Amino acid sequence: MEHEEVRLDRWLWAARFFKTRGLAQEAIAGGHVHVNGQRSKAARPVHPGDRLEITRGEERFEIEVVALAVRRGPAATARTLYQETAASVAAREAAQQLRRDLAGSRPPPTRPDKRARRRIISFTKTHES
Repeated sequence: MEHEEVRLDRWLWAARFFKTRGLAQEAIAGGHVHVNGQRSKAARPVHPGDRLEITRGEERFEIEVVALAVRRGPAATARTLYQETAASVAAREAAQQLRRDLAGSRPPPTRPDKRARRRIISFTKTHES
């Protein structure tokens, strides 16, 4: 069933950018979704050819709407509803690599024992200002 226009929140839900329409509406109201460079409302109609900028957590997508859908379907079908720009893909991959590089500074695998706790406490007390 081909549609000429679909609500923005419903399209974002159908394209699987958000798990629920409520989350899509919150993101739109919070200014995390821009249509053709402008902030919009959840009821704004989306048309093929519109450019969307979606910020979801640390991820940022720049996409062009290719097709419309009212129902949420499989992920493979959802990916056919939009086309992500090459710059957006490169930026997301660079950010992902940066997160991987910073992952080396993880906390220790176990809790500190009594001796280690005392050393941590004495270290923090001596370095407080």
